[in-house]
Amino acid sequence: MVQLKVDIIVSAMSAAIQGAKETTKTIPIVMIAARDPVKSRFVASLAQPGGNITGVTRVTEELAGKRLELLKETVPQVTKIGVLQQVHATTSLDAMNDYEAAAHGLNLTVHSLPVRDPDLDFTPAFRDGAKERVSALITVTTPLFVRRAKRITELAIKHRLPSMFEGSEYPEAGGLMSYSGNDAETFRRAAAYVDKILKGAKPADLPIEQPTKFELVINLKTAKQIGITIPPSVLARADKVIR
Repeated sequence: MVQLKVDIIVSAMSAAIQGAKETTKTIPIVMIAARDPVKSRFVASLAQPGGNITGVTRVTEELAGKRLELLKETVPQVTKIGVLQQVHATTSLDAMNDYEAAAHGLNLTVHSLPVRDPDLDFTPAFRDGAKERVSALITVTTPLFVRRAKRITELAIKHRLPSMFEGSEYPEAGGLMSYSGNDAETFRRAAAYVDKILKGAKPADLPIEQPTKFELVINLKTAKQIGITIPPSVLARADKVIR
């Protein structure tokens, strides 16, 4: 892309953002970052990103505690939660740390369910979860996991695991629930950054935006399949219910 002298590089993948950052200091990069872009060293700060990178963040890690709270409120008997993660994804370790820290304050334990197979065979991870007697599932989302959302949700239902996800794609594919920023709005905001830069704005002068609207999505069909009832207190807070 640098050799082609593109006007802007846009990416929602941390590895691609890092690759672009290392390759060019001049072509503007608009990121849609799932994790903290400051912690990832993409930018100096949210208010003053500096350099050639700007965009939006989905503040995924800050919502770790809220997801665990909702999962525990939905299924009070849950004590040990499996965290499905892609081993070689750059954000997996940070995400696991976020969930471990949040779980400690809720008297929960989390167990890593790493997916090591390059072809993303999830069966061994779920088999490990059964062996460790995890009673619920959280998935650390990656672009490759999103493409296989249907397979992940099918296995969660097969193992009768209440599941919480970091994006609405999963309950739409059969997962139990998700809590995240509004992804459609996030991508629209990224398009607005592209527009501003094409009109002359510099990435260094465009503060990074964080989502202001968060959505709880619940799949009642899946709840019925795995034999749980969503408490009215949780259902009343849902922004979208799939029946």
